[in-house]
Amino acid sequence: MVAANRTAADTPFAVEARGVRVRLGGHEILHAVDLEAQPGEPVAVMGGNGSGKSTLVRALVGALPLTGGSVKIFGAERSRATAKRIGYVPQRMGAGSGVAATALEVVTSGLLGAGQLRPPRDAKAKALASLEDLAVGDLAKRDVSTLSGGQQQRVLIARALVRDPDLLILDEPMAGVDVPSQEALASALRRRRDAGGTIVIVLHELGALAPLIDHAVVLDQGCVTHVGEPPHALGVHALPGHDHDHAHTDVPEPPASPFAWEVRK
Repeated sequence: MVAANRTAADTPFAVEARGVRVRLGGHEILHAVDLEAQPGEPVAVMGGNGSGKSTLVRALVGALPLTGGSVKIFGAERSRATAKRIGYVPQRMGAGSGVAATALEVVTSGLLGAGQLRPPRDAKAKALASLEDLAVGDLAKRDVSTLSGGQQQRVLIARALVRDPDLLILDEPMAGVDVPSQEALASALRRRRDAGGTIVIVLHELGALAPLIDHAVVLDQGCVTHVGEPPHALGVHALPGHDHDHAHTDVPEPPASPFAWEVRK
């Protein structure tokens, strides 16, 4: 996905991963993976079960340590400053924490950062607007544990978008959710792209996002096997009710805190 005649003077990549290696439990999960995303470009990370897709995006946001290679965000090494430019949507809403929270509270938490205990004065208005953008404004006062999987995914994306991040990274947001939720997610991501935001999204199949995605990085057993136009396969994996939770067994689940992926120094 490197543009022709690109020079060092050009705008840096929104995401530039070079030779990324991740080793967990004594096994190397990613083998020298490269990924590039231009500012304003949607890029899909695709592949079969256990191919390393979720491991890669967790490594990009700093939730997993690298054992080799490098990751730059908008031309800079990962840091708290770059973390503030990222909105991250994990596969699932953290369940089992025992703490009740409304959809509005979850989205408002997206305005908090490391060391910041209070949201800004306009937090409620921003959170409500973000929920409305995902067509779930009417669920603002509902406990998230009572929502469907598709509704929870929309709340998670609203939380990631409430800070207006320059880079949005999503881990299989379409898997197992209903068709209305898929359509709402696709519309929100299209608006994000049209506003100049960069999107890196893990997908099994393009599904409702097919019109949005022009470039893909395909992984197989932790190696890049294809870069370019995304493959168009049968959409069975994107069908509602087809549940995907196929991360490597030795890869920890995404952190429950929306800011736990921020790089600590």
